[in-house]
Amino acid sequence: MTHQDLHFTKNLKHDFPAAIVVFLVALPLCLGIALASGAPLFSGIISGVVGGIVIGLISRSELSVSGPAAGLAVIVLGAIQQLPSFEVFLLAVLLAGVLQIGMGFLRAGMLGDFIPSAVIKGMLAAIGLILILKQIPHAFGFDVDFEGDEAFQQKDGGNTFSTILGILKGNYSAGAVVISLVSLIFLFAWDSPKWKKPDWMRLVPAPLLVVFFGIVSNQLFDLYLPYLAISKEHMVNVPVAESIGSFFTQFTLPDFSYIFHKDVWIIAGTLAAVASIETLLCIEAIDKLDPFKRTSPTNRELIAQGVGNVACGLIGGIPVTSVIVRSSANVTSGGRTRMATILHGILLLVSVIAIPGILNMIPLSALAAILISVGYKLTKPEIFIKKYKKGWAHLIPFVVTVLAILFTDLLVGVLVGLVVGAFFIVKSNYHASYLLIEEEGKFLVRIYKDLSFIHKYELKKVLNNIPDNSEVLLDLTKIEFVDMDNAEIITDFIQSAKYRNLTVTVKNSTNAKVNHAINTILSYE
Repeated sequence: MTHQDLHFTKNLKHDFPAAIVVFLVALPLCLGIALASGAPLFSGIISGVVGGIVIGLISRSELSVSGPAAGLAVIVLGAIQQLPSFEVFLLAVLLAGVLQIGMGFLRAGMLGDFIPSAVIKGMLAAIGLILILKQIPHAFGFDVDFEGDEAFQQKDGGNTFSTILGILKGNYSAGAVVISLVSLIFLFAWDSPKWKKPDWMRLVPAPLLVVFFGIVSNQLFDLYLPYLAISKEHMVNVPVAESIGSFFTQFTLPDFSYIFHKDVWIIAGTLAAVASIETLLCIEAIDKLDPFKRTSPTNRELIAQGVGNVACGLIGGIPVTSVIVRSSANVTSGGRTRMATILHGILLLVSVIAIPGILNMIPLSALAAILISVGYKLTKPEIFIKKYKKGWAHLIPFVVTVLAILFTDLLVGVLVGLVVGAFFIVKSNYHASYLLIEEEGKFLVRIYKDLSFIHKYELKKVLNNIPDNSEVLLDLTKIEFVDMDNAEIITDFIQSAKYRNLTVTVKNSTNAKVNHAINTILSYE
């Protein structure tokens, strides 16, 4: 199938089921991240709708899904506490969007191209592990932390593993365990090619059946097995408006009177920078998962994100980014075009208006099962095996990125992975930049990599170790670039030849700039 075949209308049979899955994943995340950010719960829903519809219409990334991000929760919480009111914070969100639009026009999206593949794959695997570990408490009905948290250290003072250990102390709901366990068995069986499903089941997304099962099971528990019934704190909690009029009162306008306030601009700049970094990371990662190998235009994505944050600031939403969890759920559920993203936003909007009461009947344990299945697809054992077979230069940055994200958070973990990945890139470029052959006192030194500052030590070492009274052929024909430091090392070697009784023959580079750099130093000397 070519990219031209991926038209919206032709792929609705794939995009609509994926949209349902993303909607089910996004709903509790929007609410949980708003709660963790110290913002009104409805502001998270607003951001989810904007991320789906507004950004989906403008973006040219076919598979990424935007919405409120857990990585911004701490920044948003501090900003809301620092600024005079939530309305002033909305102004900062709007200005952050304006800055992102500017970054897009300045082509800042190219920064995403400098992230090593091993780090991107490590980020995806880490997100998969985090999804599994963070959803285990919800699957057991032990919800002490907000839905969607990606950080190792939690607001309640615990961490990812201490929360899981809390389950062993008897802090769980038997009803939640039943629902999540049955749901997981069903979801994994659904993906198995051994199960020949009837035609009617093929028309319904498996996660939707899981949600239906969760609602019906809990209602039956409540009627016939009260000790298994799941309490309200372990259910979805969407704000319920009594009327259409009261629904629209939940939207909030920004306070423009603080537009020249220094703190507002500082927070806007921080939000724009962090949101843009998270977006570029997500875009790179999702492009790796795209079965059709499409490449998203990153500058266009920054503009789309900026427009989305302007919209959020105008109507009362918290900041949005492209989010790896939603995007991964979209890919693993078979989404093919941006229509899946747009439809998930429409589903969010329609559902919170029309059926908030039904949404609030969904057990978090059923949604946890869906997220655990998504997480497993991102971190299958064979992914680690493939990296191992590629060698240490791929495996180590991959594993370090996974562990760093797991024990810190997304941005810090990726930064650590980038440092380790950069080390291996420098190491691979540092070594084997030359060929040295010796035969009966005659030496061939062939430089076949561009020479930058990382090669200074190696170049100086190989030239200085050539014994005196030798014949040397210095082959520079493969060099396309040489910095001034390495040009000086080469010219110093040529000029010192007469003092070491060396006979040096130079085969010049085919690049005129390289020859000019060396000849300039020679003539200066």
